[in-house]
Amino acid sequence: MPKARKTQVSLEATPYYHCVSRCVRRAFLCGKDQHSGQNFEHRRQWIEDRLLALSSIFAIDIAAYAIMSNHYHVVLYIDKDQVVSWSTREVCEHWHELFSGDDLSSRYLSDESLSSTEEQQLQLKVDCWRERLIDISWFMRCLNEPIARQANQEDKATGRFWEGRFKSQALLDEKALAACMAYVDLNPIRSRMAETPEASDHTSIQQRIKHHSGTRNLDPNTIRHQPESLLPFAGNPRKNMPDGLPFKYTDYLELVDWTGRILRDDKRGAIPADTPEILSRLNIDVKHWIYLTRDFESPFKSLVGCAHQVRQACEQLGKCWVHGLRRCAEVFPDS
Repeated sequence: MPKARKTQVSLEATPYYHCVSRCVRRAFLCGKDQHSGQNFEHRRQWIEDRLLALSSIFAIDIAAYAIMSNHYHVVLYIDKDQVVSWSTREVCEHWHELFSGDDLSSRYLSDESLSSTEEQQLQLKVDCWRERLIDISWFMRCLNEPIARQANQEDKATGRFWEGRFKSQALLDEKALAACMAYVDLNPIRSRMAETPEASDHTSIQQRIKHHSGTRNLDPNTIRHQPESLLPFAGNPRKNMPDGLPFKYTDYLELVDWTGRILRDDKRGAIPADTPEILSRLNIDVKHWIYLTRDFESPFKSLVGCAHQVRQACEQLGKCWVHGLRRCAEVFPDS
């Protein structure tokens, strides 16, 4: 029996989560359906636009994404500090970008006076909305429902468009985060939809490369020189580290490019000698890395990371055991 989402998410364990949502019908989310001959390529832009728009409303950032033919991947970063810093007005404004709110919040945003009782009632609603604005279930709901309605209208169909539940994996450490991001960014290459990262349409890696290409004279490892719509790379872990991904952008790009070349059919099984240094820093064996970037979803369920990190997360979530622990110990050795 599927477990409640709240038993799979622990912000104390990690703010990073890999989510996957798949279509339930034969009709494709995007791309060309060979059965019907219809082309749904334009739907990729629907979901990409919605995904990036939601990241500016929720206190949730996008670390990586890839939109495929009948499913999509997204790696989310939950910014709890950001939502805590929002004022009552800011929370109301963010929520009203998603829903109409209610009479109290509308009056408050219009600067109408509220009684003390009404202010208390409003604060209860704001506390609820504040929690929802860092909730990945609400994020995915706000992403999937409009797309489903739009696709059903186009298909002249009714009923479910998405599977009932999206899949989520908690990424507990740098190793799991790097492997999952590369797995997501390289999905089109592995699926033979593209030959290079820069040619992988509707992916985060393509967006990052395009932004970098337009700012050649700027340092791509500097946060202010990276795409505003994506969680920036903050560099290797250090004291007084700014918020962002714990890698250098150039190191990650080299890693993805190197891995993409190996995943090509004409390079199957070949391990080049010029292994990126980031793998050494993360203490990941090359063979394990290739396996992870091909099969990240299958060996793990809800928790991914070093074995001791998985055990700690199990304690925080009240779990006695988790699927894939032995595999975690094998491919993510403790540093």
